[in-house]
Amino acid sequence: MWKLLLVCTLAVASRAEIAEEEDVLVLKKSNFDEALKAHPNILVEFYAPWCGHCKALVPEYAKAAGMLKAEGSEVRLGKVDATEETELAQEYGVRGYPTIKFFKGGEKESPKEYSAGRQADDIVTWLKKRTGPTVTTLTSVDEVESLIADNEVAVIGFFKDVNSADAKVFEKAAEAIDDIPFAMTSDDAAYSKFVTKDDVVLFKKFDEGSNKFDGEMTKENLLAFVKSNQLPLVIEFTEQTAPKIFGGDIKSHILMFLPKGASDFQDKMDQFKEAAKGFKGQILFIFIDSDVDDNQRILEFFGLKKEECPAIRLITLEDEMTKYKPESSVITAESITKFCTLFTEGKLKPHLMSQDIPEDWDKTPVKVLVGKNFEEVAFDSSKNVFVEFYAPWCGHCKQLTPIWEKLGEKYKDNADIIVAKMDSTANEIETVKVHSFPTLKFFPAGDENKVIDYNGERTLEGFSKFLESGGKDGGAPAGDDEEDLDGEDMDDLDEVEQESDGEDDEHDEL
Repeated sequence: MWKLLLVCTLAVASRAEIAEEEDVLVLKKSNFDEALKAHPNILVEFYAPWCGHCKALVPEYAKAAGMLKAEGSEVRLGKVDATEETELAQEYGVRGYPTIKFFKGGEKESPKEYSAGRQADDIVTWLKKRTGPTVTTLTSVDEVESLIADNEVAVIGFFKDVNSADAKVFEKAAEAIDDIPFAMTSDDAAYSKFVTKDDVVLFKKFDEGSNKFDGEMTKENLLAFVKSNQLPLVIEFTEQTAPKIFGGDIKSHILMFLPKGASDFQDKMDQFKEAAKGFKGQILFIFIDSDVDDNQRILEFFGLKKEECPAIRLITLEDEMTKYKPESSVITAESITKFCTLFTEGKLKPHLMSQDIPEDWDKTPVKVLVGKNFEEVAFDSSKNVFVEFYAPWCGHCKQLTPIWEKLGEKYKDNADIIVAKMDSTANEIETVKVHSFPTLKFFPAGDENKVIDYNGERTLEGFSKFLESGGKDGGAPAGDDEEDLDGEDMDDLDEVEQESDGEDDEHDEL
């Protein structure tokens, strides 16, 4: 991509040259320490060749590397094939792909996790803020215009006195945001063109184009201002935007599933955007193209099929992932506003998915549970019920299937024990939250409605020992050892390949 090669002047003649691919250093265990010494500030991606997210990142990562090199920056980008360099990946706690870490000052210990978007501009902006001044000083209107033109979003403080109290507050706020450039100017021509007094302006290449700060100049107020205006009113879910969507402070998301090719696409998008204006900073409005193959897992997560779109759903990502469904399928600004208002006022009930009860649900050794019969079976006070919560696509679940079926066969004639399974991608229970696949929970007999997580070996012997002990050997009270699913994990909803590398992990996350 780029023909210019950076020659490290510190390298000695005997040192082996580190290979590059499209300006990205190819790192291995054998040259990793050498790379850190030669390039004190280096961003490293740990990837898997089969990972869809990694493949999507390749062109943007290479573009960012080229942009930095063209500017003469000392900051470099590197990559490690974690499936080959397993020792190096393990050393830095790599559990998912891609994992991106920033090594500053040549230090190997405690690298900084990369936390911004996956587009070239996002990567470059984040690195510049990590290695350069938090706030750039602009000395002319041309420099101001250049910053605005070169960035999707930029925040500029106009201060006649750059040492004023307000300017210092501005600098403090800038330190807290990694993925947006902050700059300051006192240039008279810039004032004449953009403001009439000391002010802070967020410039952006979407929606209204800019927003002026209005309020008391505090760090908290400035951060709230930036975070509520830095994203479009409606943001499309893609590989590149996922980190911005799930890494932000807004944890209530409303999603519109709609094919881009629909004849009324623009009309519905306009209605959706109009409703979004009333909930800035409260609810993030997200559009998902229901025709894109990579988005089918997300549709499945919400119990939707392509032919059911367009559709609206709302989800919260705070303590638990709770879904809401509007009563009407009509998509207008008025109906969406009403739906969101009921949500913000706490007047909506969660939407729980459930399949119909199969006629033969109890005819096999492993009983089939769905939302509509779960509580009746699992909380039967006369039974000890052991349930596998699974996903049809989960590799770990597929590996467990023959063992679970043997367990069901072993206890099929036991009047006190039920071995069951439930597809948690199509069924949800208010009293049981599933965070990863497979999740195994035991519901002992009695009137207390107890729930015990199984954390032992996934073997027939381990399961049998657990059941024979009444859930005392290999289990823990529900909640003691559960893995939380935060917003960023939603980024893996459309990553089917993630399950194929299950040797080191014991579950597949949602």
